[in-house]
Amino acid sequence: MAKRWLITGCSSGLGRALAARLAAEGEQVLATARRPGTLDELVARHPGNVVAAALDVRDPAQCAAAVERAVDVFGGVDVLVNNAAYGQFGTFEEVSDAELAAQFDTNVFGPWRLTRAVLPVWREQRRGHAVFVSSVAGVVPFPGLAAYTASKFALEGAAESLAAEAGHLGVRVTILQPGGFATGYSANLVMPEHRIADYTPVSDGLLGALRGMNTKVEVNSPALFADVVWRLGQLESPPLRLPVGPDSETFLQAAYDARRSEYDQVVKAGHHILA
Repeated sequence: MAKRWLITGCSSGLGRALAARLAAEGEQVLATARRPGTLDELVARHPGNVVAAALDVRDPAQCAAAVERAVDVFGGVDVLVNNAAYGQFGTFEEVSDAELAAQFDTNVFGPWRLTRAVLPVWREQRRGHAVFVSSVAGVVPFPGLAAYTASKFALEGAAESLAAEAGHLGVRVTILQPGGFATGYSANLVMPEHRIADYTPVSDGLLGALRGMNTKVEVNSPALFADVVWRLGQLESPPLRLPVGPDSETFLQAAYDARRSEYDQVVKAGHHILA
């Protein structure tokens, strides 16, 4: 039986690839974007399977309207994919209050308010699957991406809380942790208004790597992401966390190993440290 999906950030990249893959599989998709005209070709290619809607996740009214639209057209929502996000570049000291607030409004508050809007539907259905697109940066800190990293750490904490709170209602939660993908992420990085020369030795290397991401053949294709999420949606018991891409697994394994090693050392020596 076809599932009913609501996906944010479908104008390009991962969201676009996922919406197209799901429609090709016969799923019902409410594809959303801030500029719905960017979805015209997708709707025309998959008539009957894809419906477009305007959605800026920073707008509470548009979040509510998108959920209402999905219910009106499909009769409900089975899977919500919180994909819309962007990257704010800059070290801790470089990012202003306004830049930090904007990063969290899209990457954290947006998914929170949209998921909150769909939860009454899921409580009535007694089922639903919330998918949060995080990043390896939700576990691994990268110098020069302080605000983005903080937003993804926060997103993962919110998603875990939802899993603990709504599991008894039939709501499942999955945190996707993609590595590097050939999308518009690097081209759309927002630079801080003010930069500080003292930090360039630790941040500009990453900036250069991100800028060149789309030209590297080893970077993952959005089609890989779409395939993983499509298969995820078919599972009766989806995992809470799921790395996406071989590079993600490498980054995460190293990070978890380092944390465990540090934890063991601190616990072992803890009585000396606190004496």
